[in-house]
Amino acid sequence: MSENHIQLEGRILRALSHPMRNRIVGLLRIHGPQTATTLAGRLGVNTGATSYHLRQLAEAGLVEDDDSRGNARDRWWKASHMGTEFDAAALLQTEPELTMGFLHGIGQTYAENMFRAINSWQTLDPEWREATMLSDWAFHLTPEQAKALNEDLMAVFEKYRTDLTQPAPEGTEKVSVQIQTFPWEQE
Repeated sequence: MSENHIQLEGRILRALSHPMRNRIVGLLRIHGPQTATTLAGRLGVNTGATSYHLRQLAEAGLVEDDDSRGNARDRWWKASHMGTEFDAAALLQTEPELTMGFLHGIGQTYAENMFRAINSWQTLDPEWREATMLSDWAFHLTPEQAKALNEDLMAVFEKYRTDLTQPAPEGTEKVSVQIQTFPWEQE
């Protein structure tokens, strides 16, 4: 397991099987500590909903109070871990319904991220427009080759990993790279 990552298991899977909780953890990992009110504004929901989901995430050990911020009125939350690792095949054997809910939530979040990016392309600086890519490839691979491809890609990502909760170095932007590897069901 990577440093500062948590392994997904039953209790955590139950907490993350709700798409809003997945999004909350993601926002805290990317943007750093936030209040329920700030998260509600980002998610377009009421503060009561985010407060409820934050409590559920805290019970699962995925978020915690940020004691360095806030006051008697404002409770600040931060992610307890910067990543979640999981073995989908094993989880599908032990918790099939929760795993499918979790995976569907991830897929929904990835799709929403992509649509937000597409919607912003017209207003991007020309340099960023040229640096942005939307593409896919299809290969003939064995399961072993697909696993090796993923490991090679992860090694490249590790080279560029930064702490997104820290201020961005001058001249940089937060960049999302989404990778999905799966057997292609032909239409």
